[in-house]
Amino acid sequence: MRPNRQIQLDIGVPVSYRDLEVWKRAMDLAEAAYAIARSLPDTERYGLAQQMRRSAVSVPSCIAEGRSRLSTREFARFLAIAMGSLAELETQCLLAARLGLTREAIDPLLRSANELGRMLQSLRKSLDRNAYPQETRPNR
Repeated sequence: MRPNRQIQLDIGVPVSYRDLEVWKRAMDLAEAAYAIARSLPDTERYGLAQQMRRSAVSVPSCIAEGRSRLSTREFARFLAIAMGSLAELETQCLLAARLGLTREAIDPLLRSANELGRMLQSLRKSLDRNAYPQETRPNR
C-alpha cells in the first residue's frame, strides 16, 4: 500500500488551493470564458454559452476540490478531470469561432488554455512521481 501524502511547501506547511498559480490562471481563464459567453447571440444563451460557462467553472473548481482532498492521488485525479473540462472549453470556443458566433478574444483564450493545460499536466506528473515513488531494491 502506498502512503497518501499531502502537497506541502518546502517548509512543511500545506498549500491552499488559492496559493496555487495553476488555480489563479484557471480563474483568469474562467473570467475570460464568461466574457466570450456573454458576447454570444441570445440564441446561444442556453446552448453553447451555458456549456462554455460550465466547462470554465469546472476547471478551477476541480483544482480546488482536488487540493482539498486528503491524498496526492485524489488531487492528481481531480487535475485529470480539470484537464478534461479544459479540453471541453477549448472545443466549445473553437466551435463558436467556426460558426462565426464570435472571433474576438478566442485566440488569447486558446493560448491561455494551452498554457494552463501544460501547467496542469506538469503538476499532475509531479504528483504522480510523489504518490508513486520508484521502489528501490537493495543490492544482493
